[in-house]
Amino acid sequence: MRPMYQPYEYFLGFRYTRARSRDNFISFITVASMLGIMIGVMALIVVLSVMNGFHKEIRERILGMVSHATITSFEGGLTDWPRAMELAKQHPEVLDAAPYVESQVMLVNGQNVAGALMRGIDPELEPRVADISDKMNVGSLEDLADKSYNIVLGKELAMALGVTTGDKVTVITPHAMVTPVGTMPRLKRFTVSGIFEVGMGDFDSGVALMHIRDAARLSRLGDAVTGVRLKVRDLYDAQQVAFELADQMKDIYYVKDWSHYRRNFFEALKTEKRMMGFILFLIVLVAAFSVIIAMIMVVKEKQSDIAILRTIGASSRSIMKIFLVQGATIGVFGVVLGVIAGVLLALNVEKIVSWLEDLLGFEAIDSDLYYISRLPSDVQVGDVTLIATVAFIITVLFALLPAARAAKVQPAEALRYE
Repeated sequence: MRPMYQPYEYFLGFRYTRARSRDNFISFITVASMLGIMIGVMALIVVLSVMNGFHKEIRERILGMVSHATITSFEGGLTDWPRAMELAKQHPEVLDAAPYVESQVMLVNGQNVAGALMRGIDPELEPRVADISDKMNVGSLEDLADKSYNIVLGKELAMALGVTTGDKVTVITPHAMVTPVGTMPRLKRFTVSGIFEVGMGDFDSGVALMHIRDAARLSRLGDAVTGVRLKVRDLYDAQQVAFELADQMKDIYYVKDWSHYRRNFFEALKTEKRMMGFILFLIVLVAAFSVIIAMIMVVKEKQSDIAILRTIGASSRSIMKIFLVQGATIGVFGVVLGVIAGVLLALNVEKIVSWLEDLLGFEAIDSDLYYISRLPSDVQVGDVTLIATVAFIITVLFALLPAARAAKVQPAEALRYE
């Protein structure tokens, strides 16, 4: 077999990267550049993974109360909601559906008054579209029976009203009723049968659950409901599913997905992630600038080698390729080491933070303030791939300048004082 020879440009490029420089400072700058790229890539992966984890945690908590998609009527109450549920379930991506009634109410207990979103649910169907059953601190959704006039409150809402299970609260609705003494607001006494805690202030302090028929009577809906909640197979496909259902139910029902409920909030999370990624990417840029410095110094040191190569027939393109290979090698090693270190750190960040908390005696995350007692992490392949690719491209682009300078070295000038 004929031996496979490596092109000399690649051989010299790798050799210049591995070889110990006569000037130790140049070798130090080269290693520092590689470490800088590694640290930058590692920091980007860890920070974005932690942000992904936080966003996922918040999203799941919000979607524990807000459905993946909803079907409502154009004219208020949804009377033929069984048909809407049947049509929705025909879509292959819709797992289940449940009716609901919603209205803004006032809750009163003695001198304590609080506004809340009253949500009437079917205790048998609701667990199929939301995970509120898993968030119950006290009591159960099964206690919400028709005409029982039981109510389940968020933890902070119960604290604001000063009530616990077994206590009474008065629910006042905006639907007025006419009496012999004038127009009066509709109100009804309910018994607190349970308390839930989602971990999101908006829900824990502003949502009250009751049986759907009790809520419909308070809202004077009769047999109608506010709408139908849907659970889809993949919540990230909810928007597409909502579009398809809306097209199928055109001019009959109004369909919207979960992003409509908290669009500004979720857009803010995306913007935060993009800006944080951009800021941290400056670390990679700083490291890439150090690659330029290191390679310019290498080019200066290797001028005699470049001159000899030129005199024996090496082209400017070959000389440029040698130093591009050197810059690319620095980038590859820096990026690969950064990806390995970043992924390992991101996958174990919760354990590392817990160990540091025990060692140093501090609490990294105040659960009373952030509703989250741990540091979640979600390593996404797309983020890691994008970070590694862009970091490598930046390193190669920054290596072009010293490589081009090396290609312009004139043999006669370089060898004049040798």
